[in-house]
Amino acid sequence: MSVDAPDVGACIRLELAPIARAEGVVALPGSKSISNRILLLAALAEGATTLAGLLDADDTARMVEALRTLGIDVAFTGDRCRVQGAGGTFPQRSAALFLGNAGTAVRPLTAALAMLGGDFRIAGVPRMHERPIGDLVDALRHPGCDIRYLGNAGYPPLALGPAGGRAGGRIPIRGDVSSQFLSALLMALPLARGAAEEATSVALTTTLISRPYVEITMRLMRRFGVDVAAPDSSTFVVPAGAHYRSPGRVHVEGDASAASYFLAAGVIGGGPVRVTGVGRDSIQGDIAFADVLASQGADIRFGDDWIEARRGAPLRGGTIDCMMIPDAAMTLAIVALFAQAPLRLVNIGSWRVKETDRIAAMANELAKLGATLAAGNDWLEVSPLATFRHAAIDTYDDHRMAMCFALAALGGAGVTINDPGCVRKTFPGYFEALRSIATP
Repeated sequence: MSVDAPDVGACIRLELAPIARAEGVVALPGSKSISNRILLLAALAEGATTLAGLLDADDTARMVEALRTLGIDVAFTGDRCRVQGAGGTFPQRSAALFLGNAGTAVRPLTAALAMLGGDFRIAGVPRMHERPIGDLVDALRHPGCDIRYLGNAGYPPLALGPAGGRAGGRIPIRGDVSSQFLSALLMALPLARGAAEEATSVALTTTLISRPYVEITMRLMRRFGVDVAAPDSSTFVVPAGAHYRSPGRVHVEGDASAASYFLAAGVIGGGPVRVTGVGRDSIQGDIAFADVLASQGADIRFGDDWIEARRGAPLRGGTIDCMMIPDAAMTLAIVALFAQAPLRLVNIGSWRVKETDRIAAMANELAKLGATLAAGNDWLEVSPLATFRHAAIDTYDDHRMAMCFALAALGGAGVTINDPGCVRKTFPGYFEALRSIATP
């Protein structure tokens, strides 16, 4: 593997030479989903929380900047982060927050600030202003939150007013666009006026996608003292008296979505490749990616804090329902190029409202490699590729596009990644980690 500049973040393009074999060990960065949830919960809790293993990347930087702007003391010492909670509120009740393209910051902060009430502005990069938030806004207006659109209805930027929200009753919310809307609402409800006296019920009006991410939210809320009940698959109840209390110390798991790239490399490139920081008992839904690889014929092994992948039987192809692993499923589109038969990924409609329209982007860039494919509104089918073309891959300012397509270097022709610095969003050291397991 070679690069055209020593600083990947400053590169316009990154030339990856063909990789003949992948073998080694990769220590994963902290989970983005867990990191930003815990940062917000720690800020809203009573007491101080020390976080170990927190992700150091653009998305968490946006959350930390926002919390500091809101008056929260967030301090770093070595690899530890200490957050002094403000006990269910924010010291600053007026602020303009720029949150880049970090959905895990925009959605929960919108809900928390709207529920508390104040004078706030939420904005991001142009793409964030194209990512829907209307379902969350509609849900927040039910308990009385004051939210106005500053641009197109249904999308950021947003203005949040002083009214705040009141606990009690039943709040309907859609679940078929993004699970982050439900997660954000649940995290905000303990902040509502009257939460000490009244429970609040949340009811799904459509099928919930990416349910494992909501389960992460509920498990972390429980860690901070709020036990959300789920009497059935479409109902969630935040009990009366719910308020956040610091557990003292929290360790952030390694990122299971990031693990997918290295596990796939181990299977395609022979292996073994071991990722550390996440294991069989992970709370992250994307851990199921390893099971999908195993079902395809890969040799997958688990430990308490590691997963290992190596080539097994030839990859089968077929149809895979990706509703529960939408982020890791992108890696399967590259794995499909090395299978024996076409691989169809279904229930991936949420890809269209991510950092880019990922179905369209994947189709465009796979075609550059020479792949035969077909795509629909919520599915993508990729056929095996006998001969790879060297291609310059556009990444659409989407970290997962860059990380997925780097694996095309295992196809024998190498690959060029345009704007490789976009991986800063969640995994600044990605290309260095890939280099560490790559044999030319």
